[in-house]
Amino acid sequence: MSIRIGVIGASFARAAYLPALRHVPDAHVVALASARLESAQKAAEAFDVPHAYDDWERMLHEHAFDLVCIATPTDTHAPMALAALDAGANVLCEKPTAMNADEARAMRDRAAERKRVTMMGHELRFNPNRRKLADLVTSGAIGEVRHAHITNVTPGWADPAARPKGDWWSLAERGGGRLGANGSHQVDLLRWWFGEVRSVAGVVETMIPDRLDKASGEPWTATADDFVQMTLRQERSRHSDVLMSGVARHNMDNVTQIFGSEGTILLTNKDERLLIGAPGGEFEDVSVADPNAELEGVGKGIWNVSFVALMQELCGAIREGRPVAHGATFEDGYRNQVVLDAAKRSHAERRWIDIDG
Repeated sequence: MSIRIGVIGASFARAAYLPALRHVPDAHVVALASARLESAQKAAEAFDVPHAYDDWERMLHEHAFDLVCIATPTDTHAPMALAALDAGANVLCEKPTAMNADEARAMRDRAAERKRVTMMGHELRFNPNRRKLADLVTSGAIGEVRHAHITNVTPGWADPAARPKGDWWSLAERGGGRLGANGSHQVDLLRWWFGEVRSVAGVVETMIPDRLDKASGEPWTATADDFVQMTLRQERSRHSDVLMSGVARHNMDNVTQIFGSEGTILLTNKDERLLIGAPGGEFEDVSVADPNAELEGVGKGIWNVSFVALMQELCGAIREGRPVAHGATFEDGYRNQVVLDAAKRSHAERRWIDIDG
């Protein structure tokens, strides 16, 4: 079965989607759309995509797709996903799911009504080390999970002149901010490892609102969060906390620490080493290499490499007419968005927010 694919958004698609799809049997990218026709044309030319558009609605109208992949700003996710589902396509959507839980629920419900296969762009579920971590937790290798800690500290937004004026990642009205950009990944991993989130306490702040365009020096105002701290109470973890900052002056990497009654698990993005230690013992390296890292044309780093397995599973599910066996669906995307919304509400109301169901 040939899987006809349409892609909306050129930048991340060019870095991750299109290289990965070259390693999926019978996957054929038919068309690509971007807000700027020049960007669409360049990406299409680089990956032998026959059609390029600056109008995604026209692209959906002129082609019949088995799969539409959406890699665009957050405020466009819901309208694009709903239109693609109504056009008969299965959908992959980047994170965060949507602007709020209401939009995410609409995406989930429409996909269920249309009986479509869906996937969120939470590619780290396909990273071998994080899958190994999930197995270790589930098997009881460190006993009862007492608490978990994740930090993601970078300098990307530390300089007031680091971002261009109007940068959508810095605008709350477009769905930008660290909570959605990175927090959605962390929430997805924590839900996968430790079950549903029952309550949330959060701090979601814009520490550097006064900014300067990095080219012209023109003043502008950032409205999206650049610092987030969340504490989650989950089914299988009493205390999971996440600290994310884009305003540090040094890159401190992404570090995951899980503390159980019978041991500890450590994982860092910097060296991608997965370590496990028993009480009183030395840490043992149980890292797992990703064989897809050696594939031709696939970009370096876990974010790009993990998309190979994600695309293979998604296209396999479409080809075989089954739900995805692994990965985050629109149901997961909705539940993720509920947690993100709760973190924002917790900050606004200065209290814990309970999550039902």
